[in-house]
Amino acid sequence: MELTSSRAVPASVETTWAALNDPETLKGCIPGCESIERVSDTELKVAMTARVGPVSAKFSGRIILSDVVAPTSYKMSFEGQGGAAGFARGEAKVALTPDGSGTRIEYTVNAQVGGKLAQIGSRLVDGAAAKVADDFFACFVERLGGGAAAAAEPVVAPTEAAATSRTLWVRLAVAIAIIAAVFIYWLTRPA
Repeated sequence: MELTSSRAVPASVETTWAALNDPETLKGCIPGCESIERVSDTELKVAMTARVGPVSAKFSGRIILSDVVAPTSYKMSFEGQGGAAGFARGEAKVALTPDGSGTRIEYTVNAQVGGKLAQIGSRLVDGAAAKVADDFFACFVERLGGGAAAAAEPVVAPTEAAATSRTLWVRLAVAIAIIAAVFIYWLTRPA
């Protein structure tokens, strides 16, 4: 499965960074997120709970950063295990740039799934993954005070601006949210 998109966030890079580094904001916008733990400078552990039919199950995952070009881009590899529900693994490429008084986020996620997750049709997965990403950004924008209308604003071309080193952490948090949203959808989709 491949998911490619870009989003405009109506907040400065600094405000976006602060919100994406707030555990309560992330937990509130990523369905079922229980924890995001830093293992090293390049490795994170993620834990979440998702409902699979009538049963609630716990899922764990690992994320490793590579090809970091601070402060403009990086690649991350991820793998997650959900017991009998299956697994997901793949990579994501994320770029974050200042855009006027806001922030532009571009991402591409390539993922493979196994177990029960592999039984989902790709069109269903692609559409639902995009919806989950939309829901994440709507919640995120709402928490930043932009309201629902701001979440629907069209993406505009990025402007030339100096990025700060903190944007790396913003990109990391956004990529984690996107990957978690895709993974959670696979685990909670109707049978």
